[in-house]
Amino acid sequence: MHWATTRAETAEQLMRSRYTAFVLGDVDYLIATHLDPEAPLERRRRELRNSCRKTRWLGLEIEAVEAGGIQDVEGTVTFKASFSEGGHRHSLQEVSLFERRSRDLNGEWVYLRALALTQ
Repeated sequence: MHWATTRAETAEQLMRSRYTAFVLGDVDYLIATHLDPEAPLERRRRELRNSCRKTRWLGLEIEAVEAGGIQDVEGTVTFKASFSEGGHRHSLQEVSLFERRSRDLNGEWVYLRALALTQ
């Protein structure tokens, strides 16, 4: 999905494709699918590159999905991801908010922000 061949039809599909992009270090896809107009683009790119270099992602578990379907314009995905960083194993649990661009049913899904985050 993150090679621009297929659009995510649901928030969960976008969540899974973004996780894969983190695993592969696909910074361009991560930027394209995150609606964050406040952070300067080059800073976002640099921070993502650094994060992808130092983190080894080990697994993703989707725990809950609320809305975010084909007929929705907004939804949340609760997930748990495990990763290794600096030789130590960690886990991250997040409730992520997703929205369609322009809040239109024909708009692409984008990641907005974490509503809740636990590390």
